[in-house]
Amino acid sequence: IKMPDKFFVNDNMIIPPLSIEKAKDIKIVRGPNIKPLPEFNQLPDKLSGEILLKVEDDITTDHIMPAGAKILPLRSNIPEISKFVFNVIDETFPERSLEKGGGFIIGGENYGQGSSREHAAIAPKYLGLKAVIVKSFARIHLANLVNFGIAPLTFLTKNDYNNIEQGDKIEIDLTTISSGNIILKNLTKNSEISLTHSLSDTELEILKAGGKLTFIKQKHIKSN
Repeated sequence: IKMPDKFFVNDNMIIPPLSIEKAKDIKIVRGPNIKPLPEFNQLPDKLSGEILLKVEDDITTDHIMPAGAKILPLRSNIPEISKFVFNVIDETFPERSLEKGGGFIIGGENYGQGSSREHAAIAPKYLGLKAVIVKSFARIHLANLVNFGIAPLTFLTKNDYNNIEQGDKIEIDLTTISSGNIILKNLTKNSEISLTHSLSDTELEILKAGGKLTFIKQKHIKSN
């Protein structure tokens, strides 16, 4: 079989991108059940708030963001789908999260195992989740947390899981996050807990930027 010298290419259906100036005037038309993603801001030097939920080992992404016929149609509507976050564990979690302006989750081993659904990070982010502090993470969920600007932190000493409770008010100093040495101050119990993380330098850059979208946006701005 003789190969042609040149293959026919039909690019009639490909629309080249507009210039940056013209693109600013474009309005995205969305259906009634499609809402834009929440804003992603840079990670601050200090996180503070309340422990909104404490869970045990092997929490799956189904626990965090349930699936099913009632919920799946809302996958493009983050404000609505977020109302179901942790419903199988605590139905009050979404409402409490919004009332408190977000907060923290404490977990055990293998947090975020199971399906790799990114909504298990996007929806909690919409509710104001600032960091998840656990004994260990499932690999893909950890990556999703980073991509949406939620700090995935682990106990340096796993037994410290027993020294913090739901309802405790805490502060986390992130100025030392690059070194992996992080201090959690439990304001309720007047105590301190040492935390760490397993993030690469690139993952740290993404997290500090506030997530993957903000990270890419910042790189694009710098390159132009």
